[in-house]
This record gives sequence, C-alpha cells and structure tokens, in this order.
Amino acid sequence: MRVGISGAHGTGKTTLAEALCEHLPGHVAVDEPYYLLEEEGYEFGFPPSLEDYRAMFARSVQSMTSPLSAAGVVFDRTPLDYLAYMAALGADPSGEAGTAELRAAFAGLDLLIVTPVTAETERVLPAAEMHVLRSRVNDALLDLVYDDPLSAWESIPVLELSGSLDGRLGAVLAALGQAVS
Repeated sequence: MRVGISGAHGTGKTTLAEALCEHLPGHVAVDEPYYLLEEEGYEFGFPPSLEDYRAMFARSVQSMTSPLSAAGVVFDRTPLDYLAYMAALGADPSGEAGTAELRAAFAGLDLLIVTPVTAETERVLPAAEMHVLRSRVNDALLDLVYDDPLSAWESIPVLELSGSLDGRLGAVLAALGQAVS
C-alpha cells in the first residue's frame, strides 16, 4: 500500500504518518522533502523562497517515482503540497509542473490523505509559524486537490481528514481497507 499525506504545516501529517506505519505491517515513512534536502546539504531561507519550494517539489517527485521506494510506504508530503505553497506565493501551479511528472508521482498511490487546517487543529496542535502563509496554503491545497487542474491525481482516492484528530487513524485504516477491496 502506498499512501501520500498532504497538508499545510502544522496539521499533523508527520504524526499521522508515524501512526500509520505502526499499524501497517512492513510500511515505512518517507520523510518530507525539506528534511531530505537538508540532510543532502541544501540551505533553505526563512521563510522558504519560491526557489526553495521548487527544490522541495522536485525532491518530492523524485521520492515518489524512485524505484527504491518500497511497496509499503507512507509519504509525509506529496508534490501537491509544494504546488500549494508556490500558489500561495503567487506562482501558477500549472506553470510549475509538468503533467507527465505529476502523473508518474501519483500513479503509484493507493490513497491521498489531506489534513486541512480545522478548528480542532488550531485548538489542539501546537501553534504553527507563518500563520498567514499556512492559511493561504490550506486554501490553495484544497482548491488543487478538488479541481486537479493538471489532471494528475484524478484517479486517486482522496480522504480529507476534517474530523476529530483522535479519529484520523481509524478513518485512514478504514479507507485503506476499502481501497484494497
């Protein structure tokens, strides 16, 4: 099973990825591209620039299309996240990515999970930095997910986790059970 988790910063993606790997035998989490690039020596600005988001987008596509990625993998962020960040900074997502590379990245996913900013994430999770950017990214991400202007993830089941944080893991496991059936 290959799962991708997308959402603005501070919405519980990493926590969910770790919980999924604990409950799905043989699954591993792939760190988000920010950390992968940082380990490789990339130096980010603060806040990250449009070029930084382009680098994270490219690294995300690379991770998701790598033949080394296991069959049982949970991606902590997908290229969709970085398209949303670029859109939030004023870039046109259609001009930032090729449809073929996006289709290849999403082709192997069994489920795309979206963790939007909700009243509960705001109340329960630690306060996120760059609050205005986070809100813009959240809006851009939801628009991209459901409009799919690049026709790259239209065949992938999408699970938006807008309910209780305590119910997320169960909702994902139930959706994965349906995806396998």
